[in-house]
Parts: sequence; structure tokens; C-alpha cells
Amino acid sequence: MSPRHVAIVTGANHGIGAAAAEQLAAAGVAVLVAFLRGRVAEDANTPEGYQRNRMSDGGDVAARIIAAGGNAVAIEADLLDPATPARLFDAAEDALGPVDILVNNATGWASGDSFTAGTVDPVGRTTPGVTADLFDRTFGVDARAGALMIAEFSSRLVARDGTWGRIVGLTSGGPHGFPSEVTYGAAKAALENYTMSAALELGRRGVTANMIHPPITDTGWVNDAVRQFAATDSEHFHVAEPAEVGRVIGWLCGDDARMVSGNIIRMR
Repeated sequence: MSPRHVAIVTGANHGIGAAAAEQLAAAGVAVLVAFLRGRVAEDANTPEGYQRNRMSDGGDVAARIIAAGGNAVAIEADLLDPATPARLFDAAEDALGPVDILVNNATGWASGDSFTAGTVDPVGRTTPGVTADLFDRTFGVDARAGALMIAEFSSRLVARDGTWGRIVGLTSGGPHGFPSEVTYGAAKAALENYTMSAALELGRRGVTANMIHPPITDTGWVNDAVRQFAATDSEHFHVAEPAEVGRVIGWLCGDDARMVSGNIIRMR
């Protein structure tokens, strides 16, 4: 992959986002590591390991990339602020050059939720009900910010008459809903639709846009109950490491995937 490419990866201080940033950097892409530290809601359902990962510094990811010979900067910014997309693109352009790869990985997830509050999900978590606060936070990051990031990407690409680009989003749930994670699943469905529209509207400019539906991925959430669920559920076959998902993102952002667009790629 040419070193001229520049990527923004959101939610890149840990997990799949960090793995994607490091994978792209290893392929010669300059990367802006976008992140926001913060603990999720305090409850017994949230493992402390995941809380620590969410609190990690994206500067550490950028430092690892630089130590390995790559080029990266880290910016902490809140995607709930509608001014953040322009700020991130400005920072990337100033430090690295025009952005032609966007990975919408960040999530505003704070808790699972259910229309039957108090039920226990397949991995033993008791889910609260749907609330306006959870809706605003989840849709604000996963759907609205994802759309605004694509819009910023598109407007700058068109302004410079760009002819190459890659957009990758991360999704979960499915077309038949996401029990015990109903708001998260709905927000990801919105991001899927935005991304599919981008694939059609930007395709003749050499831009591909795809979504990845990862398998259960060990970002700090996986415990024995989750592994047992993966081993017995009819739709989940593996527990992945973030790097395994990162490699698929890297491939989609490369030249070999130039005709792969408008897809929701399911990893199992």
C-alpha cells in the first residue's frame, strides 16, 4: 500500500480500533488515532478489564506505531460533539496529509438494554430497559458521528477531486434485531445504511465502503460464560483476537479490494 495514504481510525485506543490502526500503519499508511477515554456505566455486568481498556491512552498506540517505523498521531476528542469530525480531519491534514481512509470503529455503547427490562441474556447479564439517555449516547456516536465522519470524508475528497478512498465501519446485531442490545443494534443498523449509501454515491470516485460484522472479539469482555456461549451457539463459531479483525480491515483498505464495496462482511 502506498505511503501516500492517510487514515483516521476512531475508537483506536484499544481493541479492534487499535489493531486496525497498527495494521494499516504496518502497510505504510499514516494514521490518526482518534479516541476518548472514559469508563462505561458502573455495574456488575461490565468487566474491569474492559473498563481499563476503555481508559487507555491512544497516544500509546501511536507510540507503538512510531516505534515500529510507522507514522501516527493521536487525538482525544468526543464524537458526541458535532464539531469533532471537522476537527479530526483538520488535524490529520495538518499532521499527515489528506485523509483517504476512514475506519468508523468508535462506539458510544454504555450498556445493553431490552424491551423486557430485568431479563438475563445468554451470557448472564441482567439488562436494563431502553432509556433516552442511552439512546442519545449510542446513536450520537455510532450513527450520527459515523454519518458526519463519512460526510466530512466525502466533502473533502470531492473538493480535491480525489479518485481513491476506503470507508470501513464496524457493526453488530443483525437485520432481525439484537435482543438484550436493542439500542446498540439499532444504531449499528443506521451506520450500515449510511455506509451502503456511501458505497453507491462515491463508487465512481474510486471509493469503496463496507461494514465488518466481527465475531465475538476479546476486547476485555470475554469470560468463561462468553466462551461457553460461543462454543454452543449456532451463529458464533470463534472468539477472535482484535488483530484478526484488524487484518480484515487492512485488506479492505488495500488495492486488492478495489471492487469490494457495499458489503456487510460477516466474520464467524
